[in-house]
Amino acid sequence: MGGLDKGWVEWNGRPLVEQVKARLEPQVEAVLVSANRSLGRYRALGCEVVEDDPAMGGAFAGPLAGMICVLRAARASHVAFVPCDAPAFPGDLVARLRAAARTPGRAAVASCGGRWQSVFCLLPVELAPALEALFLAGERRPETALRTLGAKVAQFDEVEAFANINEPPGEGGR
Repeated sequence: MGGLDKGWVEWNGRPLVEQVKARLEPQVEAVLVSANRSLGRYRALGCEVVEDDPAMGGAFAGPLAGMICVLRAARASHVAFVPCDAPAFPGDLVARLRAAARTPGRAAVASCGGRWQSVFCLLPVELAPALEALFLAGERRPETALRTLGAKVAQFDEVEAFANINEPPGEGGR
């Protein structure tokens, strides 16, 4: 995105973060935002903002670090994760992830077209220490960490629902 804060890139006339928040809110009790910049703007949305832990490499340590920090901050038993650059995820994503997890303490991840969509997942907060141990051992990929922890798969057929926007509109973006 050429250094832009992806959450605030406008898509279809609204910032991506607003679209994702609107789609996620009916599915969860609260929305937390993992961010390392534009903190005031994100807080103005009425969301708790969670920054990356400096002990884990600080800002921009990657999505797995952000996921761990959000799990630590969460007040619920589970956290559903979605990226800010995929505003068309299914309206029943969280329910389907919850159904796939079935077992208390088990993570669930979305899969579509034979590919894990590892940043679309439901994680019990009790997995934070195990994820952190993997991170501190050098793992940075959410998919590898989730596979290691035996995440269950929720199968989706809606390929476009998981498409992400990686370029600003007008520069080849979706």
